[in-house]
Amino acid sequence: MGKFVECVPNFSEGRDRAKIDAIVAAAAAVGGVMVLDVEKDADHNRTVLTFIAPLETAVEGMFAVARKAAELIDLNYHKGEHPRMGALDVAPFIPIMDTPVQDCVKLAETLGERIGRELNIPVYLYDLAARRDDRRDLARVRKGQFEGLKGEIGPNPDRVPDFGPNKIHPTAGAIAVGARRQIVNFNVNLDTADMEFAKVLAKKIRTSGGGLPNLRAKEIFLESKNQAQLSTVLTDHKTTSIKRAMDEIEKEIKPRNIRVANTELIGLTTQEALTNYAIEALNVKDFNPETQVLETKLLKLLGAWQTGANFFVDALSNTGPTPGGGSAAAISGAMGCALGQMAIGISLRSKKLDEAKKPALKALNEKLGILKSAMQNCVSEDASSYDAFMAAAKTPKDDPARKPKMQGALRYAAEVPLRTASLAAGAMEELERADGITAHVASDYKSAKYLLEAAMKCAAENVFINAEGIEDKVFAARLLGEVKTYLKAGERVEGRG
Repeated sequence: MGKFVECVPNFSEGRDRAKIDAIVAAAAAVGGVMVLDVEKDADHNRTVLTFIAPLETAVEGMFAVARKAAELIDLNYHKGEHPRMGALDVAPFIPIMDTPVQDCVKLAETLGERIGRELNIPVYLYDLAARRDDRRDLARVRKGQFEGLKGEIGPNPDRVPDFGPNKIHPTAGAIAVGARRQIVNFNVNLDTADMEFAKVLAKKIRTSGGGLPNLRAKEIFLESKNQAQLSTVLTDHKTTSIKRAMDEIEKEIKPRNIRVANTELIGLTTQEALTNYAIEALNVKDFNPETQVLETKLLKLLGAWQTGANFFVDALSNTGPTPGGGSAAAISGAMGCALGQMAIGISLRSKKLDEAKKPALKALNEKLGILKSAMQNCVSEDASSYDAFMAAAKTPKDDPARKPKMQGALRYAAEVPLRTASLAAGAMEELERADGITAHVASDYKSAKYLLEAAMKCAAENVFINAEGIEDKVFAARLLGEVKTYLKAGERVEGRG
C-alpha cells in the first residue's frame, strides 16, 4: 500500500457555512485527498478539517486550504474564543499506518516553504518539525495571537519565521505548520459560567502549570450557552489518558459543587484512546481488547486482506459515481504487480534457481514494488479526480468560473487513468524481462500479466471517454496519442507471451 498521512488543518472560520464549504472543497478537489471529518464551532469561530492523502498530494491539499483560507478570511474582523494567529492557523501532518514520522517532517518543510514563497504568509515550524526547541510547543509559537504578533514579527529577532516574509500578513496572519503524533482533542463543558474558576482550573491541570504530563488546557467562555469550557489536548494519551484527565477535573470541581455538563471530542480520535477509557472507567480485570472486542476478533479471523477486498468490491457495486472503472483499473494493475512480486519471491527461494539470475530478479522485484505503490495511489486519486469534476459541475451555471473549473477537473480526470495505463504498460514490459520463474508459479506469473493487460485497457477506456469532453483538442489529441502508444506496447508484450 502507498504511504498516507493524516492532515488536520485548523482554520479561523466556524460560522459562515459558505466559507467553510469553499475551504473544504478546495482540499477535496486535490487528487488523492479523502475528507474524513469537518468539525466547526461557532463559539470558537474555528473549523477543524481532517483528511488523509498520499504523500504525493498531501502538501497540495494543505496548500489548497491555506490559499482559500487566506482568500476568504480577514482576521481583522475575526472574533472567537479560540486562540489563533492565522486564517489557516495550524497545519499538522500526522503519520498513519506505516508512514515514518520523518516523512511528515519533510512534508511540513515543503508546505511551509511554499506558503511563504507563494502566499507571502510567515510560517513557523512546530512540534516534531520545529527547528528550535522553543517552537515545539504550539502555544508558545502562537503567543500573542494575530493582534500581538503584528508588533512582534519584524521588530523582535526572536520571532523571525522559518519561511516567508519577516512581517505578518495584513489579513491572513501567520501559520504554524508541523508534524506530530496522534492527539486527543476534547472539550469539557462545566455547568457554571464562572470564568475565573475555569482559568484557575485550566492552569492547575495543564503541564505548564505543574499539572498532568502531556496535557494542554485553556478556559473558554461559550457565549451561546453562558457556560465555561475547558478546551484540552492530550498530546500523548498513553501517558495521560482521557480518564485520568477527567478524574483530575472532577476532583477539582467537586468541592465547589460544579459538575461536568458534557464533553466534546473534536475531530477524529483513535480507537485505542476510547478503548482505554472504557477499560479504565469500568476497572475491568485482565481485559485484552485484541481478543475480547468482537469487531477486532472478526477482522483477524476474516483476514485484513479479505475485509479490504470485500469493502472495495461492495464500493464498486453501489450506484455512486466513485469508485468506478478508473479505480478498478488501478487496483487491477496493483494486483498484477503484487502477483508478479509473489511469483518472483517464491522463485528466489528455489534451490534450483541459477545464482547468476538472482540479482536481476531481485531488481525486478523492487521495480514492481515501486510500480505497485504508484498504482495503489491511482486507486484513490482516480476517484478523487472524478469527485472534483462533479464538484465543479455543481458550480452555478451563471458563474464565469464554472467552465474553467470543469475543464480543469476533466483534464485531471483523464490524466490519472493515463498514468495508470502508463504504469501498467511499464510493468508488463518489466515482467517480460524475468528469467528464472519456477514452474509451479508459472500460472501466477501469467495471471499477473493478464491483470496488467486488463488494467491498461480499462484505464485507456477512461482516457477515451474523458478526452471527448476536453475542449482543448491539442491537449486531448496528446492524451489519446499517448494512451494508444501504451496499448500498442502492451499488444507487443502480449504477442510475445
